[in-house]
Amino acid sequence: MAAEQDAEGRAAARPLLTDLYQATMALGYWRAGRAQDQAEFELFFRRCPFGGAFTLAAGLRDCVRFLRTFRLQDADVQFLASVLPPDTDPAFFEHLRALDCSGVTVRALPEGSLAFPGVPLLQVSGPLLVVQLLETPLLCLVSYASLIATNAARLRLIAGPEKWLLEMGLRRAQGPDGGLTASTYSYLGGFDGSSNVLAGQLRGVPVAGTLAHSFVTSFLGTEVPPDPMLAPAAGQGPKVDLAACVETWLERVCAHLGLGVQEPHRGERAAFVAYALAFPRAFQGLLDTYSVRRSGLPNFLAVALALEGLGYQAVGVRLDSGDLLQQAQEIRGVFRTVAAQFRVPWLESVPITVSNSIDEEELARLAQKGSEVNGIGIGTSVVTCPRQPSLGCVYKLVSVGGQPRMKLTEDPEKQTLPGSKAAFRLLGSNGSLLMDVLQLAEEPPPQAGQELRVWPRGAQESCTVRPAHVEPLLRLWVQQGQLCEPLPSLAESRAFAQLSLSRLSPAHRRLEQPELYQVALSEKLQALVDKLSASSPHESPMVGVA
Repeated sequence: MAAEQDAEGRAAARPLLTDLYQATMALGYWRAGRAQDQAEFELFFRRCPFGGAFTLAAGLRDCVRFLRTFRLQDADVQFLASVLPPDTDPAFFEHLRALDCSGVTVRALPEGSLAFPGVPLLQVSGPLLVVQLLETPLLCLVSYASLIATNAARLRLIAGPEKWLLEMGLRRAQGPDGGLTASTYSYLGGFDGSSNVLAGQLRGVPVAGTLAHSFVTSFLGTEVPPDPMLAPAAGQGPKVDLAACVETWLERVCAHLGLGVQEPHRGERAAFVAYALAFPRAFQGLLDTYSVRRSGLPNFLAVALALEGLGYQAVGVRLDSGDLLQQAQEIRGVFRTVAAQFRVPWLESVPITVSNSIDEEELARLAQKGSEVNGIGIGTSVVTCPRQPSLGCVYKLVSVGGQPRMKLTEDPEKQTLPGSKAAFRLLGSNGSLLMDVLQLAEEPPPQAGQELRVWPRGAQESCTVRPAHVEPLLRLWVQQGQLCEPLPSLAESRAFAQLSLSRLSPAHRRLEQPELYQVALSEKLQALVDKLSASSPHESPMVGVA
């Protein structure tokens, strides 16, 4: 595979974004003459995050980009030479210089798929030395992306389909890479956009943002706009002095609200006017810099009504402190009375957006029936995943030279499933998800309408199931280094994620104490597991540490 000039691929990960023991194992494989042995690894997780029953698979696009640009540069090889034993054979470093992923094949769940414990997110096969080196970067690219997408999906489920959700956690993220990943995969998980401009440029995430309190507090009200004149929205007619028009409207608004005309903050009003002159078609007011009721709201209304006289409509207001739900109710009430008083119907439905350390509990409160909140900005709670900071993905060897490998351990949960496998999703006649089944790749696939005996994971006995429909889960994306089909766009993966979630039963979709989704093994795979589990490493060449 020739290295491509893909800046985003190189930004996703570089070959040395890895653990040193990958390089020491590579030397060991090479010295043992095993660098070209054909091997297969599986990347999966053991438990769904956040106490839930589902995970959204994400990160595949970054993985493919990484594989297509994988190549150790001279500086990379020189650094490895400096940290490996000084008597390492120089031929090993020449071998590293020639490495690429032209022999690597990847099967994976499409991005946005529902994923469950033990079912591979990725299957990676190829020369043993190379696919071993890929472990840490692939884990890094998949684990956090899937965690963020799942967290965002939970927040979307809480908010419901109608609320507008904006990810705004870049300043709270774990570094620039974490910020870009969070912005990208919160969008895949169901958010409507991000404040992160780089995510818009590189990933096509819709971006949004208006103004902060610093913009408002920077004005005292004594500033004179260099050009206070604004032309009508239709482009015809004389320009109007917007600042003067706002002062006229302020008197009428304050009279209606029972406020003194001196109560609203002059500097805040000047900031709103300045912003409206810059964005007359996208004016939004940040209401809580000083006092929502006595300053922010009347100042916003004065500017919005002045703009309305020129044919423009304000696009919303934002709150960033206090009881957001209660304030939204009160603001909506004021909008309705002002809309009726001044005969401006659209003012009734001006969107109200809120932010301020919103977590799952507060989001549920803001999304309750009757809430007047239209949009919600979430930062820390989406990008840091405070309920669970890691998905805990693992990358385990399952076969070498076509022979199964299995990790035996004192902890049964950490035992791996041996052999190259296929995965299928069994569905009922109404399209409901029944279970996922793992089987050896050599087995014929399950057939719709035919009875199948399987072993649910963790169960002591087998059971039978008769699926009405069967869906293969793992698709071939990269074969011998070549992309097999175009990768879906981020927007397409986002739509697929929402479709996937809609197919999940309410019992599996609920966020607290959900019913766990079943993953089962075929009889043949279970028999292989039992056989290898009963063997000690010195009794069977097929058992190995993975």
